[in-house]
Amino acid sequence: GTADAVTQNIDIIAGYGPRYVIVLAGDHIYKQDYSVMIAQHVETGADVTVGCVEVPRTEASGFGVMHVDVNDNIVQFLEKPADPPAIPGQPDMALASMGIYVFEADYLFQLLREDADNASSKHDFGGDIIPAIVAKGKAVAHPFSRSCVRSDNEKTPYWRDVGTIDAFWQANIDLTDFQPELDLYSQEWPIWTYSELTPPAKFIHDEEERRGVAISSMVSGGCIISGSSLHRCLMHTGVRTRSYAKLRGVVAMPYVEIKRNAQLRNVVLDRSVVIPAGLVVGENAELDAKRFRRTENGICLITQDMIDRMDH
Repeated sequence: GTADAVTQNIDIIAGYGPRYVIVLAGDHIYKQDYSVMIAQHVETGADVTVGCVEVPRTEASGFGVMHVDVNDNIVQFLEKPADPPAIPGQPDMALASMGIYVFEADYLFQLLREDADNASSKHDFGGDIIPAIVAKGKAVAHPFSRSCVRSDNEKTPYWRDVGTIDAFWQANIDLTDFQPELDLYSQEWPIWTYSELTPPAKFIHDEEERRGVAISSMVSGGCIISGSSLHRCLMHTGVRTRSYAKLRGVVAMPYVEIKRNAQLRNVVLDRSVVIPAGLVVGENAELDAKRFRRTENGICLITQDMIDRMDH
């Protein structure tokens, strides 16, 4: 479980001598000033502070859902309930855990060691650790709206769980919108990330049906778009597309190669995948489902192993 992942790293974490520990989910996208959440944790004297966000009840079954009182104390915590309770006064909305937790370090280490010795536990924060604190200690909710970071172009707090293929694809494709809900261009809150030193993206060939062009797309450094067309695509570093390829709604991880005449629609391409010449994906749902991992919404995940199996 998620708690076990932290338990296995207690020695490393403790080696830094922290007073507080923030536990974060690795498959969420948002911009947040954690210092605001930590300050609330200290001021309230909570055993745990849980980041939370309002979500439609129809989507809440995939999250931990909580009830809070007027002082933001969590009085009930349900992990992925089939019938999520509504926010009082908002029958169509539920208060969902963001998977962000603030603990005092020593208290967290003690909880994790006790949980590790509990044979009946699934060693999960949402399923075991947080409900136990709600029952016996002081758990406080921290509404994301208090600490989210927004530019003038972001009308509402942006938070996405991208733990599914559909959500991952959609969050990436959303960045190609005219004015995305997530602003990556704000100089006031820059996005710090690992970035390879690569040449700028290059677009080559200018002939009918063989024109290197990208419309409403994001193309990273090191990419070469050679005589192929992209529409609402996101290309990570070093992707190469060959002549006459047509891509629509493609999210390509680094160093993907797409060979001539390939036609791809609504796909996620794993790192370093080589797409064979002439491959068509997104036109025949039954065939796509046999070859690749296809979601109910029609998004295909393609890995190199899947491509290799096509030859056998």
